[in-house]
Amino acid sequence: MDRAKKSLFVFDFDGTLNASKVPIDAEMKVLLRELLERKKVAIVSGSGFDYYKLNILDVLDCPDELLEKLYLFPTSSTRFFRFENGAWKQVYADDIPVEERQMIKDAFEKAYQDIGYTHPPQVFGEVVEDRGSQITFSALGQQAPLELKQQWRATQDRRAELIAALKKYLPEFEIKMPGVTSIDITRKGIDKGYGIEQMRDHLGIPIDEMVFVGDALYEGGNDHAVVRTGIDTFAVENPEGTKKLLREWLSEM
Repeated sequence: MDRAKKSLFVFDFDGTLNASKVPIDAEMKVLLRELLERKKVAIVSGSGFDYYKLNILDVLDCPDELLEKLYLFPTSSTRFFRFENGAWKQVYADDIPVEERQMIKDAFEKAYQDIGYTHPPQVFGEVVEDRGSQITFSALGQQAPLELKQQWRATQDRRAELIAALKKYLPEFEIKMPGVTSIDITRKGIDKGYGIEQMRDHLGIPIDEMVFVGDALYEGGNDHAVVRTGIDTFAVENPEGTKKLLREWLSEM
């Protein structure tokens, strides 16, 4: 890859820039800031804007001129935020109508019954969260500690069964399994590939001038949808792999 010809570096969030539900660490902060000094950066994730604020914006410590080169595509790219005139501004929001969001919530209740699913005895925050443009299921709740989520995935994960049941009730929606304990539901065709296309359209940057880095680029992973756009991709296993890539790229810029 010719780094000089790439103008936008796109990253998945959880598992790529940070461990799930914790802020980026000190080294990642430095590396991202150095990248922003040279290139434009976009971050696309199933998480909402508040999650971005808590886990990257509040710790990034960048001057306004660098934040203006950072583009955020939360809730599976159904929303786009950019920094203008000293504040984050929402450019678009592809919200799901209220009645359809209620239909999705009702479908979860039916799916639980269909497969005999029972919630864990202790949950941390909302299990089914309405993010406006996306409905997100988190088996242990939105604020569950990472260690407990990893234990749940290793021993109690029934998301594949839940998704199979949900598809009977929600054939017109996109149902994805990102992260450690989550299920994301959006409109059909809304995925990270859609996000790359939105970046092209809103930022005016050709896809062949973009790079995507993610930890779930494998077939069936929630990053895999970007492959159809033809974007150059780099698979990592965790944030340490991303740091290694960034150190290598920055040394060549």
